[in-house]
Amino acid sequence: MKSLILPLLLLAAMLLTVANFHAQLALPLWRSALFTPDEHDVNQMLVHFSLLPRTLLALLVGAGLGLAGTLFQQILRNPLAEPSTLGVAAGAQLGMSLAILYAASWGETGQQLAALAGAIAVGGVVMLVASGKRMSPVTLILTGLMVGMYCGALKNLLALFNNDRLQSLFLWSSGMLNQNDWSQVNFLWPRLLIALVLIVLMIRPLNLLGLDDGVVRNLGMRLALVRFSGLMLAVVISAMLVSAAGVIGFIGLFAPIMAKLLGARRLAARLLLSALLGAVLLLLSDQAVIALARVWVELPTGALTALAGAPLMLWLLSRLRHRQIASSDNRHALMAERVLSPRLIGAIVLCLLLMVLLALFAGDRQSLWIDTHAVLQFRWPRVLAALATGAMLAAAGTLVQRMTGNPMASPEVLGVSTGAACAIVLLMFFIPGDVSALQFPAGCVGAALTLLLILLMAQRGGLSATRMLLTGVALSTVFGTFLTLFLVSGDPRTTEVLSWLSGSTYQVTAGQASWTAALALLLLLLTPLLARWLTILPLGGVTAQSTGVPVNRARIVILLLAAALIAAATLCIGPLSFVGLMAPHLARMAGFRRALPRLLVAILAGAGLMLLADALGRVLIFPYQIPAGLLSTFLGAPWFIWLLRRA
Repeated sequence: MKSLILPLLLLAAMLLTVANFHAQLALPLWRSALFTPDEHDVNQMLVHFSLLPRTLLALLVGAGLGLAGTLFQQILRNPLAEPSTLGVAAGAQLGMSLAILYAASWGETGQQLAALAGAIAVGGVVMLVASGKRMSPVTLILTGLMVGMYCGALKNLLALFNNDRLQSLFLWSSGMLNQNDWSQVNFLWPRLLIALVLIVLMIRPLNLLGLDDGVVRNLGMRLALVRFSGLMLAVVISAMLVSAAGVIGFIGLFAPIMAKLLGARRLAARLLLSALLGAVLLLLSDQAVIALARVWVELPTGALTALAGAPLMLWLLSRLRHRQIASSDNRHALMAERVLSPRLIGAIVLCLLLMVLLALFAGDRQSLWIDTHAVLQFRWPRVLAALATGAMLAAAGTLVQRMTGNPMASPEVLGVSTGAACAIVLLMFFIPGDVSALQFPAGCVGAALTLLLILLMAQRGGLSATRMLLTGVALSTVFGTFLTLFLVSGDPRTTEVLSWLSGSTYQVTAGQASWTAALALLLLLLTPLLARWLTILPLGGVTAQSTGVPVNRARIVILLLAAALIAAATLCIGPLSFVGLMAPHLARMAGFRRALPRLLVAILAGAGLMLLADALGRVLIFPYQIPAGLLSTFLGAPWFIWLLRRA
């Protein structure tokens, strides 16, 4: 069955392409339209200057994404790595946003150059930070995620205050292949050819990067140099693709995984098959967009790629052989473990209480302190909600990272938060009027359905931790695509939705804050009961089973608890994509590597970070407010990168 997948995809893409060309122009005129179009025939001109370059661009971009995704997964040794892992897409979006707002006179070419410069600059920053750690894969991944989130937060902040001017950015970010000439094709094909030649020349050292670092060094290879060269090549490829066609997600992640599913094990075979699969999948998606536009509306190609590819990936995941991913703790195993003494806990709690007092009583620029009535009426629900959601996201991030042994794992990777957010946004979109009373049950249904799908899809393969993550990524991609389509729809409620998606406590009521805090307390009290499982599971499934841990049951219980924590936080203030990733690593870098101490410190760190972000977001640009989710990224990312550099 697997051997038929590629031929069937290729046949479907060819048939759909021929049908679209025939719908635009009669078959006898194709030769003339391809080589010497009649300038008096509109259909021939459209085929020559729009449909044909669009088709070739889809092939080039798809092949490039497949190559880049394979390079990232090989070099970083992580099946979740893709062209956006090192923040390339986020850097391109930020560059495009700045060009639209402050350099409109540059035109479309200038905006593409700004996107290309932003993507390459972000990739360079990530590798500069990781250079002090010999280009460690874990350091590269975490730094890339942090820098990417930082750029994404800046872009979202600009969009929040300039929503009308940046509407086109949402459309570009969703991946559009519309073409009016051959410029993008002429830009891409020679550069991709050069990149392919460089990959062929580096194929042997790149193949060795799949081995353990110690083994590679014993073979005499300059590991850091090869890793830097390979990543820089992948970053440049990704940057060129993003600047030419916008952000087309999922292909760079899915094509390499599908190549493995089809039996490609050696790097050269995976590169070739990934490029072919990427080209075919993107061509098929784009031709489907063209066909759909004739009877309905034209959707972004990147959106349709995600919607079509995610179900196929979910179906194929059970056939993928997974290996245990090395935990990020391995290189710290010999370092001294910091003891979590009562005095240290007291100091952290005291610091947190001082932050609570400041958040409650510190006023804006016009007044240092505010009256007690205003505090009781407006401030305390926001403070309580920030504390509760920060603690829950930090606990969920710790649970997911310990369960999977993957440093990239975080609450949003599971897709539960985006599932809840998507359900709430769909409710707002399809039901007119005030739907605030229905948001909580809708979010619960979205989170529960996402969790159910993860368990059903992962159960067939023995509840592999990596399969759970990949299933969550696929579902998160689908839900994120729906949210993107809503943002580009032009609906007047997009500004409100964008604010909520950024993690806002603006509209949290006393009732919402109270039940969120009560639910957080109940769920957090359950986490210490899992301490033994959280200690043993990062060692791998075989080791855990040999010590008597019921691996499948443990993973299900941990996943259920993490999903409940994520859903409760999302329903209160919206989906957040930073605290749950950062807090567990802050606890680790502070010296707490045992399960229970790390969990407790991460909870306190997450609560403090969200509280500080919410308080500062309220007063920094008063009377305007910065969403806590965005400001937590602004505050935490530089600090996290500095700690990562020192660790």
